Amino acid sequence: MVAVSPHLDDAVFSVGGTLARLGEAATVTVVTCFTGSVDPAVATPFALSTQLDKGLAADVDYMALRRAEDRGALGVLGVPPRHLGLLEAPHRGYDSAPALFAGRRGDDVVARPLTEALVPVLAGADLVLAPQALGDHVDHQWVSAVVADLVDPDRRAWWRDTPYVARRPDALPMAHVSGDELAVDVTAELERKIAAVACYLTQVPFQFGSADAAGPALAGLAHDEGARAGAGGAAEVLRAGPRAAAVLAALLDAPRTTGG
Repeated sequence: MVAVSPHLDDAVFSVGGTLARLGEAATVTVVTCFTGSVDPAVATPFALSTQLDKGLAADVDYMALRRAEDRGALGVLGVPPRHLGLLEAPHRGYDSAPALFAGRRGDDVVARPLTEALVPVLAGADLVLAPQALGDHVDHQWVSAVVADLVDPDRRAWWRDTPYVARRPDALPMAHVSGDELAVDVTAELERKIAAVACYLTQVPFQFGSADAAGPALAGLAHDEGARAGAGGAAEVLRAGPRAAAVLAALLDAPRTTGG
């Protein structure tokens, strides 16, 4: 089983509890696509600003820090990471924050290398988790679209992108996202998810306002999602077709182990 994350935090923010549960019943790998480092000397002003605004000096290898954070977070959840090394959108010509949410550019040629990198990773996966691209970030859109092209609907399950869904509860998924909603009970995993999220030291204050705010925000969202889906408790909600939903349900109902 593979979870395809655009950035170094998206999968954990969105379905960290689900990953923790699945990792107790199956082999799950979180594959993060846009993880490559760039020499600060050749970074564009906007790309460089994405680390300067987090209090990091220009000569710091920002993505190396983030890869280390990701390894720590996934270690908490008990699932292994894999980093593909492609470059984030600010290094591919998107030159402002609004540009990141204004749609995929025609001159952005990332689809081909992203496809080539994901083909061998996804070929043997019985289930692939990926983002719905709620919030319209171009990197999320590229990952969602490429996964849809490579993986048949019977093997796909789509997560609701966090924290975007908390900011825009009515946001719509990309057109290829199909299936019924499946609420995964993560009540017992919520504290572990929050501990994993806390490992993303460079991202949490920026995304949630402060390190202390992240836990309550995630807990509140999980309970809101459970209530919205009619499940009660804390939940992460995915959209999946019948076969993918059946695979998920079987794994989630499997006896729990003490390992990851």
